[in-house]
Amino acid sequence: MFHTSRLGKTALALFLSLSAGSALAAISPQQAEQLKTSLTPMGAERAGNAAGTIPAWTGGITQAPAGYKPGQHHPDPYAADKPLFTVTKANLDQYKAHLTPGQIALFTSYPDTFQMPVYPSRRSGSAPQWLYDNTLKNATSAKLLEGGSGFADAYGGVPFPVPKDGVEVLWNHITRYRGIYVVRRASEAPVQRNGSFALVTSQQEGFFNYYRPGGQFADLKNILFYYLAFVKSPARLAGGAALVQETLDQLKDARQAWIYDAGQRRVRRAPNLAYDTPIASSDGLRTADDTDLFNGSPDRFDWKLKGKQEIYIPYNNYKVGSPDVKYAQLLTPGHLNPQYTRYELHRVWVVEGTLKPGSRHIYSKRVLFLDEDSWGAALVDQYDGRGELWRVSMAYLKNFYDLPTTWSALDVFHDLQARRYYVQNLDNEEASTVDFSQPVPEDSYFMPSALRQRGTR
Repeated sequence: MFHTSRLGKTALALFLSLSAGSALAAISPQQAEQLKTSLTPMGAERAGNAAGTIPAWTGGITQAPAGYKPGQHHPDPYAADKPLFTVTKANLDQYKAHLTPGQIALFTSYPDTFQMPVYPSRRSGSAPQWLYDNTLKNATSAKLLEGGSGFADAYGGVPFPVPKDGVEVLWNHITRYRGIYVVRRASEAPVQRNGSFALVTSQQEGFFNYYRPGGQFADLKNILFYYLAFVKSPARLAGGAALVQETLDQLKDARQAWIYDAGQRRVRRAPNLAYDTPIASSDGLRTADDTDLFNGSPDRFDWKLKGKQEIYIPYNNYKVGSPDVKYAQLLTPGHLNPQYTRYELHRVWVVEGTLKPGSRHIYSKRVLFLDEDSWGAALVDQYDGRGELWRVSMAYLKNFYDLPTTWSALDVFHDLQARRYYVQNLDNEEASTVDFSQPVPEDSYFMPSALRQRGTR
């Protein structure tokens, strides 16, 4: 989720976007039938790979472990698994075929410490049946708008489960399922070269309007989700609050945001945070559209679908969020402590975005590697104006089986040039983690008039 200013005026999570213009045709009913046969209900290949190193999908995790209660930290369903091998700088050449340029760059930057323990591949991805049903409907109704600025006639599921181009894959990531209403208390931290860090802790609340029960596309009224954040610590920042109304079509209506300044005791409009606006709370290590690995309008880049690859991606990462692991153990110089990370071989969609001529952005190119079972971006490589690899983003995915859905336990943003990184959604040392069980508030709860009364020290 999105955190903005140094004053802790947290603003924005992201997951969304767009609609307007001439619509491009959806796929045929015959093509959609693949979702019942060769493809999963989400659009991934059901079969395993030829080498047998990626298993077939058989439904994923379908229920939480016995005794689990909403809001608890997630017990690891694969705690008994042992690494098959560990990729290090010494054996890197042996595994390069299944690594991204960004991962290889991390081995080069931190040759003595960066490692990737690779575990058996578990296709744990799953979602509720109603989402599968909606995805099947979307397959034949969703229409990409001219120029890729948005889509129409999809709701409550994957809009393009059988994608034809890179922009459609991007929208699947932006709108992927992460519950309906979520409450989370978590911290963020820029980690310096020597491993030192300072936490900013907030309570975050998000309501995903795109998944409102009983709704339809016409009901969205150009709102994809609402987001609230209240800063809890450190004391000098506590009391600050932010409200975001994330628009679906950001070219038609920009993202709307308000902040509550506890010192001044007033609510004011926040500047529109989009594209490459730097996020101050990240110590300059994340742009607005880096959040969630990518969010917002795709209009400044030309997006090309490069196909699929088999890549070692962060997957089933329950250890990184375990209450048994302290932040001081997890946040080591240069990168997360490999002792607590888990990588698996999975098929990923590869989408390359190249900056359009005449458009402005600090990145000249970004390459997304998206998990085929969930449409969530697992890795993103970002290139500077000289065309050199600059930043590497990683989502440490796991199944939130209380929904169920695949989402990120932690998002980590590496700056290869500064040799620093930034982490979002730390909750190991909190009493509880993400809670999807709270009742959905009225829409008035997410209005500026309600912000001041809730944003108090």
